[in-house]
Amino acid sequence: METHKLEDVIAAAPFFRGLDPAFCATIAGCGKHVRFEKGQTVYRQGDPADTFYVVQHGHVALELPGAGRPLVHQTLHDNDILNAAWVVPPYRCHSNARAVDTTVAIAFDAACLRGKCDADHDLGYELMKRFVPIVVERLNRARLQALDVYGPGSAG
Repeated sequence: METHKLEDVIAAAPFFRGLDPAFCATIAGCGKHVRFEKGQTVYRQGDPADTFYVVQHGHVALELPGAGRPLVHQTLHDNDILNAAWVVPPYRCHSNARAVDTTVAIAFDAACLRGKCDADHDLGYELMKRFVPIVVERLNRARLQALDVYGPGSAG
């Protein structure tokens, strides 16, 4: 079985592609491989956002808890970022995350990475350039979903 150093896996991930190799090595110091089994909770709404993930294989449902069954508002899959709340104070998860099937990811310790970003603002800037578009895209997706549910012509 061929093994790769975590920094090489990070460098090959689309989210980190083009990042300086020294930054990849720094980021790898905060990361580890994790696995979630089908149905396993990754985190819950309101939990500390102390970890973010790059999904390598599998699917994770982002759910809004409510009366009865949780509402799935997005499903993430290979190469998606899970838990962007790690970068925005007060560092709390905004939804539940549940593995839809067996999921393998790289987990990054948020406090470790925030500390490295504070110590090296160039690293922090490079990561922000990557995270901000994800946050904006997810906000737009939520807005469109709300319009679909509550907009003109909807029954809601």
